[in-house]
Amino acid sequence: SDRVTEDSHYKLRGGETPGSSRMFRPAFPFMFTLLNTDEKTAARRGRLSLAHGEVETPAFMPVGTRGTVKSVHPAELVDPALDCRIILGNTYHLYLRPGTDVLDQFGGLHEFMRWEPPILTDSGGYQVMSLSELRKITEEGVKFRSPVDGSEVWLDPERSMAVQRQLGSDVVMIFDECTPYPVSREDSSKSMELSRRWAKRSLIAH
Repeated sequence: SDRVTEDSHYKLRGGETPGSSRMFRPAFPFMFTLLNTDEKTAARRGRLSLAHGEVETPAFMPVGTRGTVKSVHPAELVDPALDCRIILGNTYHLYLRPGTDVLDQFGGLHEFMRWEPPILTDSGGYQVMSLSELRKITEEGVKFRSPVDGSEVWLDPERSMAVQRQLGSDVVMIFDECTPYPVSREDSSKSMELSRRWAKRSLIAH
């Protein structure tokens, strides 16, 4: 029979951010139900119950970086041929363009892109690595130079969580430092410890 893991109930909480008038406030619990475990490999099959629907794992999750999966209409994503139950949005790029003010007017990312199923958003941590030539890391956060217009952009655990709340994400990611490859053991250890500290701040902010 289906069983729920011990740490399966994580209550999603919405909240206001400065300047925000309309916020999506998820009221459905985040729940993971373990359906089956392979005895030989320990691979697991499960079900995520989220604010906008259920997702069976493992799952195919297309990347919709800026609010759209390139060249694919949302109706095609849910077609039985693809049967996508969740997509990924990029916090950093959506924060820059179209911006949280525009998304707020639509009531969140789901309404903006006309997508009803769940959305997972990354935290912007990947851009810490991929935009290494345009950023400076400190204990407090990361200062970027926008690839759009060259303006200064600040992102830290608290702001990342606030932006993901405004997006109305079903699954949010902590703000972390994503290291490049290859990386030395020393640099990897320092990065892990920084990400651990940022993870604590992300949890408090969420």
